[in-house]
Amino acid sequence: MNKIMKKSEVVSLATGLTRPSRDEAEAAVRTLIRWAGDDPDREGLIGTPDRVVRSYQEFFSGYDEDPAEMLQRTFEEVEGYDEVVALRDIRLESHCEHHMVPIIGRVHVGYLPDKRVVGISKLARVVDAYAHRLQIQEKLTAQIANTLQDVLQPRGVAVVIEAAHQCMTTRGVHKSDVTMVTSRMLGAFRDNGETRREFLTMIGRNTI
Repeated sequence: MNKIMKKSEVVSLATGLTRPSRDEAEAAVRTLIRWAGDDPDREGLIGTPDRVVRSYQEFFSGYDEDPAEMLQRTFEEVEGYDEVVALRDIRLESHCEHHMVPIIGRVHVGYLPDKRVVGISKLARVVDAYAHRLQIQEKLTAQIANTLQDVLQPRGVAVVIEAAHQCMTTRGVHKSDVTMVTSRMLGAFRDNGETRREFLTMIGRNTI
């Protein structure tokens, strides 16, 4: 028998999981405040559960978005353009899935078109859709590149991410000014050293 979903239940598009209610989410925040050692009913904290839940809706909005759908509209009137298209320094704001603290950095995306291109804002939206989920940087890098390759079917895709992880800078080993760099090269960017170097030059890097 199929499960009948209540009207009040909200299902994540990305995972298919049913979310707790807003009241349950706010109650969980109140529990964490008490666990931290403070009183959720004092003046400065009484509105915090509501604010945290609203913040989470923004931080993790990617669970309600379909990155592949964002790339469906493409353009073929490109006058034969067949060189690298690169979008660099896309602001990255994500959260570590291990400690739920921020990952802040930038993403560089490039692809080698095969007859069609996509609006550049869509590249940034794909980055945001995956970034606004609980992540590790390696997986995020692969998800962006694989989606662009699967949907656009270009001759190649390149993604480089440079980011600082607060799970390392503000806790644990407390090492500030450390940047993690990951990359995924597909198609011509993996097979052709000259194409890969062209992209790296465009984003201001000599090597990965």
